[in-house]
Amino acid sequence: MRKLVFALAAVAALGTAASAVQAETKKVLIGTEGAYPPFNFIDDTGKLQGFDIEIAEALCAAADYECEFVIQDWDGIIPGLLAKKYDAIIASMSITDERKQVVDFTDKYYNTPAKFVAPKAAKLDIPEEVAAANEMLSGMRVGVQRATIHENFLRARFPAVEVVSYATQEEANLDLTNGRLDLVMADSIALLEGFVNTEAGEDYEYVGPDYDDPDFHGAGAGIAIRKGEEALVEGFNAAIAQIRSDGTYKQINDKYFAFDVYGAED
Repeated sequence: MRKLVFALAAVAALGTAASAVQAETKKVLIGTEGAYPPFNFIDDTGKLQGFDIEIAEALCAAADYECEFVIQDWDGIIPGLLAKKYDAIIASMSITDERKQVVDFTDKYYNTPAKFVAPKAAKLDIPEEVAAANEMLSGMRVGVQRATIHENFLRARFPAVEVVSYATQEEANLDLTNGRLDLVMADSIALLEGFVNTEAGEDYEYVGPDYDDPDFHGAGAGIAIRKGEEALVEGFNAAIAQIRSDGTYKQINDKYFAFDVYGAED
């Protein structure tokens, strides 16, 4: 009888330990930038807001994760993940082959092209062909956020322009309005909703074609996770599929955008 009691106690202890481990795995720290409106930004009250943030919250609810956000400057966001400051990055990070060498990605949760923005007064008519566009923009100063796919794209495909990099896209936009730049390049929606459609951007417009070079722009924005964390990748992938199917994604999308930013179905 005593052996049975001890055995039952041991089973109970193991069950408690297993439950504790399971509960611990549900706590996920999310790294984000907080400086890329409308996707992620800090409002006037100091609260994180934006499409990335609401999508992250919906994914965590769908996956039954207890999530907390950690704010990190963009150029240190992957090193912060590798240093285990957080468990995942949800910050409009494009899925590229270069990044996949050091981190794993979930499926995409949106996909939008890159664009140039310039002063309306400049009346730039940028040709679609990249080589011709590069020649036309020769010598112009183009602002871009540092350590992004857009900086890599500009340096590789537009060698005739002067690329000026900034810690945040907002800093680049500000220098454009101050006349220190001729153009800026970034994600089209980030530029539209975070700049062109604001009071500060009323004298500026999209110029040129959409840019979606798979060698640089990747396969859309996904969630970056440390290599070897397959369960977390699978959990977020299942959650992405769930919020797409149950209407949660559309509800969040329609709060920020007039069209589905998810892009083509894979």
